[in-house]
Order: sequence, then C-alpha cells, then structure tokens
Amino acid sequence: MTAPSKLISVEEFFAPPARSRAVLSPDGTQVAYLAPWQGRLNVFVRDLDSDWSTPDDTEGSGARRVTANTQRNIEAAFWNADGRYLLFQQDKDGDENAHLYRVDLTRPEEPEADLTPYEGVRLLGASLHPNRPGTAYVQLNKRRPDLVDLFELDLDTGGLTTVAENPGDVFGWVATGRRVVSHTIEENGDHVYSRWDQGQPRPIARFLGTDAPFGITPIVPTPDGNGLWIGSAHGSDRTRLVHLDLDTGERTDVDSHPAFDLDTPRPEADPRYPSSVIVHSTTGELLGARYLGARQEIHPLDAHFAEVLPHLTELSDGDLAFVSCDATGQKWVVDFTHDRDPGVTWFYDHGTGRARCLFRPFPHLDPAQLAPVTPVTLTARDGLALPVHLTLPVGGGQRELPTVVLVHGGPWYRDSWVYDPEVQLLANRGYAVLQVNMRGSTGYGKAHTQAAIGEFAGKMHDDLLDAVDWAVAKGYTDPDRVGIYGSSYGGYAALVGAAFTPDRFAAAVSYTGMSDLAELTEGIVPFARRSLVNNYLRYFGDPEVPEDRADMLARSPISRVDDITAPVLLIHGANDVRVARRHADRVFEALRARGAEVEYLLNENEGHWFVNADSNIELYGRLERFLARHLGGRSSTTI
Repeated sequence: MTAPSKLISVEEFFAPPARSRAVLSPDGTQVAYLAPWQGRLNVFVRDLDSDWSTPDDTEGSGARRVTANTQRNIEAAFWNADGRYLLFQQDKDGDENAHLYRVDLTRPEEPEADLTPYEGVRLLGASLHPNRPGTAYVQLNKRRPDLVDLFELDLDTGGLTTVAENPGDVFGWVATGRRVVSHTIEENGDHVYSRWDQGQPRPIARFLGTDAPFGITPIVPTPDGNGLWIGSAHGSDRTRLVHLDLDTGERTDVDSHPAFDLDTPRPEADPRYPSSVIVHSTTGELLGARYLGARQEIHPLDAHFAEVLPHLTELSDGDLAFVSCDATGQKWVVDFTHDRDPGVTWFYDHGTGRARCLFRPFPHLDPAQLAPVTPVTLTARDGLALPVHLTLPVGGGQRELPTVVLVHGGPWYRDSWVYDPEVQLLANRGYAVLQVNMRGSTGYGKAHTQAAIGEFAGKMHDDLLDAVDWAVAKGYTDPDRVGIYGSSYGGYAALVGAAFTPDRFAAAVSYTGMSDLAELTEGIVPFARRSLVNNYLRYFGDPEVPEDRADMLARSPISRVDDITAPVLLIHGANDVRVARRHADRVFEALRARGAEVEYLLNENEGHWFVNADSNIELYGRLERFLARHLGGRSSTTI
C-alpha cells in the first residue's frame, strides 16, 4: 500500500495567491495583476520585461502596488482601451453593493478613486468600448433601489450623464457605443431586447424564458456597436453562439458544437472563470468560442487567433483560461485551468515564437501531491445521465473511504474539471469527493436543467443518493462514513440530506444554505424580483399561491429539522443579501433547543461567499475539524 500523501495545511490551500489574474496592457509593455498586501489582494503593475523571479517588494523589480485596500480582496482588474487607467469593482463586507474604482497610472501619487461613491447603490454592470477610452457605461440603481438606470461615466472626472432612465420595467441594459439596448421580462418570463431610440423602446428580439432561466448569456457587443454576440438555445437543446443585428433584429448562427453547450467551467456571472466568448482585450474583435464537455474545446473564429491558439495550448496540459493581448495581437498573457495545478501564467510572443513562465499563483503547492479529478457519467434511477466528478486521495488505500458529497450552488451552476481548493483539501484529508451535476445543473443542455422543475428535495436529491450508491458499489465509499456539504443551493442540499434522509449521512455542512424556500423567494432584493418567473417560481413555486407555499414548506429543511440526527455545521456570512442569515439562525436555534449536535460559524465581515483569506482559513479549519470528528478523515489541527 502506498503511504498517504503529505498533509497540506489549510493556510497553504487558502492563503492569498502570490500573484494572480494577470492582464497585459494595450501597448504590451506592462502587466496588471493581483498580489497580497497587508493580508488583502491588491492591484500591482509590473514591466513585462522585468525579472519576474524577483519579489514584488524588491527594489528594482519593476513592480509597483497601485491600490491600498486593507478591508477586502480585490478580485480582478482591467485596463481601459488606451492603457491609462486600471479599473476594478469591489463591494463592502460582502453586501454586493459593488462600486467601480479607477487607478490613474499617470498620477502614481494619487490613491484609487471611487467613481460610483453612492451609499447603498449597486453597480450592476460596467462596459468599456475600444473607441471611447475615457468613458464607461454603468448600470446603477441610484434613483430607486428597484430600478436600474444607464449612465455614461467620465473616467477622468467621475461625472455621470444619464443615458437611459428606467420607465419601470427594464431589468438591465446593454450599451454598445452606438446603440442602447434594454432588457425587459414579460409576465411569462420571456426576455425581450429592445433598441432604445430617443427614450422609446423598439423590440428587436424575444427569447423564451424557459430557454434562459436567468437571462441570455453571454452578451458581448460587436466592435462596430451595431450588433451583439449572444448565447442562444432557441430551437435546440444546446446553447450556440449567435449574432444579433440591432437594426433588423436578425439572428445569424456564428458557431456551435454538435454535443456541447457554449460554456465555461462556471457560469458567465462568476468572475473567477473566463467568458465562453473570447474577444480581443483591446479591440473587442471576436476571437473564439469555448465549449465544455469533460474538457474544454475552443473554436477559433479569427484567422490570426487560429494561428496563435496552437502555440498557447502547447504551454500547458490544462485548459486555456484567461487570455489578454496587446493591441497588435502579437503579445499574449494567458493562464490555464487544471485539475491538480493551481495555475501558471505565461507570456507568449507570436512575433518571435518565444514564451516564458511569468509566475505560479501558489508556487508552494506541488501538483504531484494533489489529487486527479476524474469525470464519469452515471445513470440515475429514472435513466437520466448524471455527469459526476470523482476525486480520490493521493496515496494510501482507495477503498471504503470516508466520502464527502460536495454539492454545487445554484442549482443553475455546474462542476467541472478544474483546480478547486475545497476538493483538494478534502482529498488531502483522506476523503473521496463526489461532485454530482444533478438535474438542474447547467452546461448539459436544456433538458438536463429542466428535469429539476418541481424536484427540489425530490429527484434532485435522489441524484445525489444514486451517486453515493454507485460509489459504494464500486468500493470507493464506506456507506457509514458519508458526509454532505455545499454552499448556497449546496447548503440547502446538505440540510435536505440531513433532514429528509437522516440514515444516509453521518454529517452535514451547510454554507450559506437556504432552509426555507418561501422565505428565500420573498427575500429577493427589489431589482431582481421580476426575474423569478422561470427560475425560482417555475422550479420550486410561488409563495403567493397557497398550494405552492405549502409544497415549498414541505420541501424546506426547516419543516423537518426535528428529523435531523447527524451532527450539523452551519456557516454563514452576516451580510449575505442572497440567503439571509436567518436561514441558518432558525436551524441552529431549532437544533440547539432540542439538544442536537450543531455548530455555527457566523462571519460578521462576509456575505454569500467568503472572500478574504483569513475568513476562508477560519472556515476550512473549522470544516476539517468537524469532518474529522464525524467521518474520521485527517486533520492538520487539534480536533
């Protein structure tokens, strides 16, 4: 038997990366990236040609820090078209009221400027256009919390000019530089996109809400401003790339895949992963489209990119992730998604054919010590194909292991072949990890997603149980040592597992999970309420309909909390605006009142997802100790 792998500490997995999210400047001379300063990720700029092996704080390294945030990590930064400004979005303590900030690289003595300094106002979108480098279009609910207006923002002065005022039914806007497009949702949940002419909408395209429960993604303006590249599943089970003409409303298929959705490892709204549409980072020209099955497949849609792409993919055996280039398309900075490698960032010069590694985000983590993630497809009890990712510990026995069912959020989300520190932590502690893309998950076609309608705490939960039964039958899993853990919808699934099938799970962990479906729906922030028809209301019910409300309660863990027998760990951010902390409070109070075994980690400085490293180190230290006590895995800290 091979010896178990070396124990890797929680801090090694969840401390800030040494560097990450590199983006090349339009002139190809500088790279912006994130690096830690005083425990928080901040924006740094470094000369591309500098010696990247020298630490950022070394004199003469060519690096300089351009932000000074000590409260919360910055998650990404991007250049404007002429390279004078760096921009980033950030909220306060997880409240999701993001602001847009600017760094003026011509004035290094000036701190970053808050360009949307409005208390309680949320930035719901910011877009830049290559022919207007001094301007951004921003969507803000500044006038009323439930209405989003469109503004032109002067990046030099911070001045706002109203471009389009919401008449009351607009859910969002797209500004292309030449056109303004409004997005409304009809009573049946269909999405209507209208050209905004002199304050009046002219409908140009309608998309079935059943095809797009959360709207159309991606939506990328063409450089000429006269069209949009969009993802569309109209008339098909799969999402393909379509061009929408904003003058005529004509839709033209641009690209598709016979088996896969236009897709990335996680949905478009997740800033940790790149868009499924690859565009030139300076000119906005369409370069390629991504499709995702067990692994990613990129279709080049530009002749020059078709020449460059093979050279980029040779740099790693992972999947190409974030891509940026200079204005000429000769210099490229890219990184990769991999199951065992936390990442590597490369520079490639197409003019010379030379490439060099710039940095590794987590240089202390050795991919050889981390666990491979294996995609498999199972069959649910009703015949539905279930894409599953299985991760087994490195070294030691791989039979009858303690197992964690790690359930993704959404459920309109997906797991894929990526490096995930949660998965690697659990595998390193000796657990088999099962990630099930149960019905309701995205990326596998409309039919797979829509199979979840009416199946919360029903067939969606059966899918998880079927995967556990498969792992037990294969000999990977000890049926007496199975835990269930997830965040958001995954937290709900964990509570459902503990409350609805208490004999199947030895421990449950709910991280920002909802416990009451009716209360969740009623608590949606004002500007999002019109978007619920084809997701919340269609999939699990309308609390204003008495019969639905009764069914929603029956499918809610809070209604069966007295049936929970396994130990439960609750984790929540006090500032969560998606799933209010009351969902965890009620479960904790009910379990504690009857003397059941329950722990509660409430973080006062976080929201729906914990962002800061110290928060995550506390979270995962608590998680590993809890699981070690109840499932028998390893722990790096005292239990």
